[in-house]
Formats: sequence, structure tokens, C-alpha cells
Amino acid sequence: MPYLALDTSTEHLSLAVTTPAGIVGRDWLVGQKHAELTLPRLAELLAETGLVLQDIEGIAFGNGPGSFTGLRIGCGIVQGLAFARGISTLGISTLEALAQSASANKVIACLDARMNQVYVAAYVREADGWREATAPTVCDPHALPLPEGEGWLGIGSGFAAYGAALAERLGTQLAGIEPELFPRAAEILALALPRFAAGQGVPAHEATLVYLRDKVALKTSERVKA
Repeated sequence: MPYLALDTSTEHLSLAVTTPAGIVGRDWLVGQKHAELTLPRLAELLAETGLVLQDIEGIAFGNGPGSFTGLRIGCGIVQGLAFARGISTLGISTLEALAQSASANKVIACLDARMNQVYVAAYVREADGWREATAPTVCDPHALPLPEGEGWLGIGSGFAAYGAALAERLGTQLAGIEPELFPRAAEILALALPRFAAGQGVPAHEATLVYLRDKVALKTSERVKA
């Protein structure tokens, strides 16, 4: 049964589908053009893999945290496609998907939240999946929650934007960084498949997003101070 996944939480557009040969994913750097490019790129991916929308049995998506606009666009597209087909949806944390992209077993997944903040969570890979070592939160880089122990790999755009501050905060706990990694639909789909199989999918109207904060932008006075 083919499944689809997408992520629009960053400046990348990421899509993936299951095929008999495994998961096929594609990623594009699109800036803020998710609304106009997601469906055309999806059509290309389906054609490439010999699928049509009527084949899809469920849709997984990165449900945050991330770009407010990007998340809403992605969720809206997922709801529209799923409602039209009468199929289930499944939201996957973008931070967990980011962790899934790493080869390490102890990961600090960190996304640039703008406004001098980061979205962050720490994960430990176990036999049955990822365990949260610190819960997802939004914070100042200097106030990042510290996981226990050393040997942590820092990944994601948060380390690209605030690498020095995060390195100072983590000290010897940080074993290395891979700031180029981002949440990808292929990892979202890998995480979602066993959850779909366990019956965790929900109807389109129940698809929800995780923002972690309500404030979208700084006021002019706050930007000046920053």
C-alpha cells in the first residue's frame, strides 16, 4: 500500500512515497514558494514512481515546529488531499524527523526559530525508535535544556544560525555538529509507516500542527534591541 509524506516546515520542500523498492524521496530548496510548488512537484514524483493519487493509502507530514506559514500550507495540502480520498493522515514531529536523518544515536535536533531562538529537542536512538531526552521546546540558544552525558551530535539549522552560542552552552557534551541537515519527508515516512500500521492515523479534519510558540514576529522595537 503506497503512502505519501511531505514537509514544508523549512525553506526546503520535501516529498516521499513508498514503492515496492522502498521509500523514494525528493527535496528542493524553494524558499517561500511551497504553496505554488508542492502540488506540481508531487505530480512529478508520482509520475516518476508510476503512482497516482488514487493509489495513496495515507499521508504523513511534518507537523512542526517550524515556519508558521510553511506548516499551514503543508497541513492544508495534506487535509485537502486526504479529505478528497477519504484516507488518514499522521503528523510527525519535525525535530524527530531531523533526528532520524542523523547516523548518530544521541542527537540534539535544533531548528532556527528566528527571533534569536531555536526549536530544540534531544533524542536517544533505542531498539524501538527514538526516546526524548529533552522535550521539544523553543528557547534562547544560551538557555538550551542540557541533556545528560556527553557524546551528543548537534544537527539542523539552529547550529548553522547560532553555532557559537550553542557550542558554548553545551561545552564538552557536544561531540560534533551537522548543521546542514533538515527535516526530510523520507525520514517522516520511515517514522510514520509503523504508526500507520498500528492504527495511529487520523481523519483529515483532525490533522494538527505543533507551533511551540504563538508569537510569529518581533515588533520593530524588539528587532532594534536584538
